[in-house]
Amino acid sequence: MYVYSAPSFPERDYIGFATLAEQVHRKSVKRGFEFTLMVCGETGLGKSTLINTLFLTELYAQRTVPPVEQRIEKTTRIEKKTLDIEEKGVKLRLTIVDTPGFGDAVNCEDSWRVCTQYIDEQFRQYFTDESGLNRRNIQDNRVHCLLYFVPPYGHSLRQLDIDLLRRMHKKVNIILVIGKADTLTPKEVKALKARILEDIDTHGIQIYRFPDCDTDEDEEFKQQDRDLKASLPFAVVGSNQVMEVAGRKIRCRQYPWGVVDVENPEHSDVVKLRTMLISTHMQDLKDTTRDVHYENYRAQCISQISQHALRERNKLKRESTSSNHEFSDTDRLLLQKDEEIRRMQDMLAQMQEKLNSTSGSDSVDV
Repeated sequence: MYVYSAPSFPERDYIGFATLAEQVHRKSVKRGFEFTLMVCGETGLGKSTLINTLFLTELYAQRTVPPVEQRIEKTTRIEKKTLDIEEKGVKLRLTIVDTPGFGDAVNCEDSWRVCTQYIDEQFRQYFTDESGLNRRNIQDNRVHCLLYFVPPYGHSLRQLDIDLLRRMHKKVNIILVIGKADTLTPKEVKALKARILEDIDTHGIQIYRFPDCDTDEDEEFKQQDRDLKASLPFAVVGSNQVMEVAGRKIRCRQYPWGVVDVENPEHSDVVKLRTMLISTHMQDLKDTTRDVHYENYRAQCISQISQHALRERNKLKRESTSSNHEFSDTDRLLLQKDEEIRRMQDMLAQMQEKLNSTSGSDSVDV
């Protein structure tokens, strides 16, 4: 005679759903991650060099600043570059959207237009794909973050900067950086940061705000979060040059009076920007794009579609009432039929609801 014996478990109250996080982690790592970063600012502020510095790659070759005669009628354009990065088995598909020509022309009134149109186009494409039949392999090209470069010269934000930021702050997460900050003294950097933040508040511009730390986070993470918030806007220095100093290789800029280590917190905020952008807040940037900026665009699209359908319906009604009597009687009959169908649908819905409510009983009275 066969006797079944139940398997023995080390913990009788263990169910197994605690491994859900591991399952999600394995699936996410296998699928990989996507992140789209837009950089915007006038030529010569070190945008390409900073991207190379942030991601420790040579995504952009050495660029030369065009002469003045070539920049008089220059227009803003979009350049995309995609880079596949893998670190400790985690794959990241990084897309950099550059905006060469921004702010370079004599008349810069419409420099912002190309940037806003590109962001709206990505939202529109995602909305179209999401509304389609096949939604399994939707490619997310939405811009998750905008690095906007403020020049180190000048007293604060220029009118060109304010015009773009006011048109972009409800479409994308904006992070302000002061380019080529090694041209300023520490005292000048601090004063410029304060004036930029004051201008942002004055003009009602909403830049990306770090979420508050959870209460269960350790003190080291909370201190890091406080340091990042206190560093806004980030004053950065980029470099494509690698030198060996004191026995270690560093990215730096060499001057007759010394060497600027771009990863030294006393010289530049590059490490803080990299930490925020990649290590601690990349997922929050994506979540904010999805839950706030894209949802706002999606709500506007649905509202426009509804308004268009309502206008078309009213137009048909007006055409119907302005037609001859024979067609009016026909339309009236169709409306009556529609009303009857609507009542029948309501009755069927009520019957279905009653059936669902009594599905647990043994019998149903007919």
